[in-house]
Amino acid sequence: MRVLIYDTTLRDGAQCEGVSFSCEDKLDILKRLDQFGMDFVEGGWPGSNPRDDDFFSKASGLDLRNSRLTAFGSTRRPGIRPEEDGNLVNLVRCPVEWCCIFGKSWDFQVTDALGVSLEDNLGMVEDSIAFLVSHGKRVLFDAEHFFDGFRENPDYSLKVLEAAERGGAEWIVLCDTNGGSLPGFIGEACRRVRSVIGIPIGIHCHNDADLATSCTLSAVDAGCSMVQGTINGIGERCGNANLCAVMPNLAMKCEHDIGDKDLTGLTGLSKFVGEVANMAPAAGMSYVGDRAFAHKGGMHVSALVKDNRTYEHVDPSTVGNKRRILVSDMSGKAAITEKLEELGLESGTDSPEITRLIKEMESRGYEFEGAEASFELLVRRLRGDLEEHFNVDGFRIFIDSRNGDMDSEASVKVRDSSGNVEHTASDGDGPVNALDNAIRKALGSFFPGIKNIRLTDYKVRVLDEKSATAASVRVLIRSTDGESSWTTVGVSENVIEASLIALVDSLEYALMKQGREVET
Repeated sequence: MRVLIYDTTLRDGAQCEGVSFSCEDKLDILKRLDQFGMDFVEGGWPGSNPRDDDFFSKASGLDLRNSRLTAFGSTRRPGIRPEEDGNLVNLVRCPVEWCCIFGKSWDFQVTDALGVSLEDNLGMVEDSIAFLVSHGKRVLFDAEHFFDGFRENPDYSLKVLEAAERGGAEWIVLCDTNGGSLPGFIGEACRRVRSVIGIPIGIHCHNDADLATSCTLSAVDAGCSMVQGTINGIGERCGNANLCAVMPNLAMKCEHDIGDKDLTGLTGLSKFVGEVANMAPAAGMSYVGDRAFAHKGGMHVSALVKDNRTYEHVDPSTVGNKRRILVSDMSGKAAITEKLEELGLESGTDSPEITRLIKEMESRGYEFEGAEASFELLVRRLRGDLEEHFNVDGFRIFIDSRNGDMDSEASVKVRDSSGNVEHTASDGDGPVNALDNAIRKALGSFFPGIKNIRLTDYKVRVLDEKSATAASVRVLIRSTDGESSWTTVGVSENVIEASLIALVDSLEYALMKQGREVET
């Protein structure tokens, strides 16, 4: 069955706590969704704010090749005619062909929240849609709270859908607005609707019971031929159905036709939207998360090497993701060998020695799962094939408190591999930042390319809380040269020393990487 995908990231997703799309953000996401092949993209609510008005004005000039841009709104207010309702007038004026309006389909919501009679609500639904259709709009109707209403008063909920059909809606979308329905009930209700309604139906699920994906698949199995959701599942409260899970499930598990969409671009789309939303996608998200195909247990990796079907339900490349072999004290020889190959290093007879060293260092608090740059440096040092570019001979940190302000300054002495010494100092926002600035400043005289390296993340983890201020800490540092990123780790009872270990590894890895690029 052909299933249309309706993306509401720009409208419903924007209601997620912590998300605030600018007009340019929305335009960028719209273009990326169109490139991906999304069938419908809901852009926002015309007239609700200047940003959405600006967005629709600018979006109307885009040459969208795959997506039908849709404007969102509601049925008219009680007691007035459609042409007197500002919301509907704004939809008519909006430069898009498709409109999606919502209306109440739960009798409780009609009488208690909206405060009108059940019969008046039916009129509001029908004449609002008819008004839009009479002005050349193509209309989808979102039946808000449909499943709660169908559970308590199925006859009335179905009457609302019939009113929408009479008004001229081309699609009726059944909404699990509170996100609390179970998949079996969703399927039962959808089958009942299909027996009554003559136009296509869609499904819109929220994730409050952590069942949005399951409920969406159940609805499609019961005859829904449109699914609404958001990229990464962002949305109000617990979010919406996650299209990054729904789409591959529909296409790869249920064998439905979702159109001309290249799922190998799905992970990239997920990361792109997460970056624009300033909300990193959950690492454990199915299909597209960083941990979706990450393997840690030695027995798992050993079996995976023989056949990836042993511990992977799909090939990671089919959704644009990649397999990751994690190095930890649970790793066996197979995991180390596979990790070395992943990093482009030869596996040899020293794999048992590397495994022993990893286990010993992790017993002291090191963790290489998320610090692959430190792992590669460790292996190269063990094998003696790493030329250390520099050494920190010593450093001092000064912290002054003046009028309630804390000033940090670090001085450092750095020696390059030829014995040349650079002694310099730098200020910073805190001691670690001052030390980082001082080391980079000193190295700049030896390695000009180091100026392109910057620190993007700094994390400190206390390893033994019971030891209080004497506890060991683990520091993870993520750095980038603007094109790629890498993570290093340091452990010590002194947070400055742990930071220094991670900083030195980060810069050493960058210089090693630059050297390899020059050679090639």
